[in-house]
Amino acid sequence: MAKKETKEMSFMDHLEDLRWLFVRSTFVVIGIACACYFIDDFIFDTIIFGPKDPNFVTYRFFCEVTHYFGVDDTYACAQEFNFKIQNQEVSGQFSMYLWTLITAGFVIGFPYILWEVWKFIRPALYEKERKMAGSFILVSSILFFIGVLFGYYIIAPLSINFFATFNVSKEIENIFTVDSYVSMMKMSIVASGIVFELPIIIYFLAKLGLVTPDFLRKYRRYAIVIILILAAIVTPPDIPSQIIVSIPILLLYEVSILIAAIVAKKT
Repeated sequence: MAKKETKEMSFMDHLEDLRWLFVRSTFVVIGIACACYFIDDFIFDTIIFGPKDPNFVTYRFFCEVTHYFGVDDTYACAQEFNFKIQNQEVSGQFSMYLWTLITAGFVIGFPYILWEVWKFIRPALYEKERKMAGSFILVSSILFFIGVLFGYYIIAPLSINFFATFNVSKEIENIFTVDSYVSMMKMSIVASGIVFELPIIIYFLAKLGLVTPDFLRKYRRYAIVIILILAAIVTPPDIPSQIIVSIPILLLYEVSILIAAIVAKKT
């Protein structure tokens, strides 16, 4: 059996490594955020405010699907979003601008952050496991970016479509603050990316012996309830949207059970 690294590190040494992990990751994120300054028009006009356009690809897709199956397209086919976005704070746009670029830096720099995390946990792994650095970063990055795309093309448009068209009275005009709009976009994208890391998280928890496939199977029903609640939080309060968001997360949970089973067989 391959052995772990024999170098002993004190608790303070681990804290020092963790501190530098955060420092280096922060510098990389800020560096990428500064680079994003040169494409800020694309980030805001095309990406951030893209789902505000009724012709956004997601709306066209769902509209075509409803036409194909001959169901009611009132909700699926966005005609025109009757809402405005405005700034109400003196420094509102500047603050939103900075945090959006930082969020972009985090998303783009996520593979590097994974590399830093891998270097931090590397001493506790066996030699064979340490050779899996490339696979770990590749798979984790792919899952994260799939989650980001899912959040951008599914969760965010569903939320915008629902809240933009929901109106309790014609006397009320929807005027959203730019901070609330951008915050919803960032939460949908980043949260979805992190949720898609579930198989990787389960892998390490299984390696540490904190979860087992039997445990995950036993509490599957509770996991389903939690997933449905999470879907209800990040999506509009309508059943179709919650189902659309819940399905991939449930699939990830089943994949996680399979991963935990494989880890259990190898230990």
